[in-house]
Amino acid sequence: MATGQTTLATVVDRQGIGLHSGVATTVTLRPAAPGQGRFFVRTDLPGQPSVAASLAAVNPTVLSTELLQGEASVRTVEHLLAALVALGIDNVRIDITGPEVPLLDGSASGWVDAIRQAGRQELEALRTVAHLEQPVTIHHGDAFVAAFPAPVTRFTYGIDFEVAAIGNQWFSWSPSADPFGPEGFATTVAPARTFGLAHQIEQLRASGLIQGGSLDNALVCGEKGWLNPPLRFENEPARHKMLDLIGDLSLLGSLPMAHIVAYKASHRLHGELAAALVPALVYGTL
Repeated sequence: MATGQTTLATVVDRQGIGLHSGVATTVTLRPAAPGQGRFFVRTDLPGQPSVAASLAAVNPTVLSTELLQGEASVRTVEHLLAALVALGIDNVRIDITGPEVPLLDGSASGWVDAIRQAGRQELEALRTVAHLEQPVTIHHGDAFVAAFPAPVTRFTYGIDFEVAAIGNQWFSWSPSADPFGPEGFATTVAPARTFGLAHQIEQLRASGLIQGGSLDNALVCGEKGWLNPPLRFENEPARHKMLDLIGDLSLLGSLPMAHIVAYKASHRLHGELAAALVPALVYGTL
């Protein structure tokens, strides 16, 4: 049966520091009308310009996903967008008072809590679902992303780091009917925190990145192990990469019915897969 599009039932907000900018911002999630999709509004800029959470607005950057429309941009949108798409929120206005979405604790759990607090409202307009009929693959060296036809949405993510505490990890997961259930997004993917390597921190900060990063909002791994244990999952880094992938694919509008497989990928590869999927997807109702 076809189901209706959704939005939030009420308004909710969260405050925090941006990972790369170090700037404190407030994000206010508001209900939106059918067909409006997910979009940001820079309330701190003249005219309060909007930025659609769509592939057309992607502005290439490193270590995060940034959206740009006109003179307005919003960075590090992936965790919030992952929570919205995974919890089934199709239409939402996201007011933000600065250039970067707050990192909160480095995971998507804070956004899950906010969305759950706001509640979900079903709308009369029908939701469309994207199906994949032919495989799509992209690779850079031994890093790759691929999508295969499948009867349900599934994600599989692999990472491989020379640092022993991370090493080679894999995680495979399929969204359940209840995102708050034992195997749902809120439990298995959202809590996974962003992570980094200790020996790269000084160079990244000198380049103007991770100005707001700390041991309170990111896992940091050194040659001898994690500097701020314990981990929430044995394979938390792989789960966090999957969180990023879900957020990046949300820019398609909805998550496709396909098996998405990624290995040693990046926001750039995630975006290239999403772009390659556009002409390959067939849309219909549930």
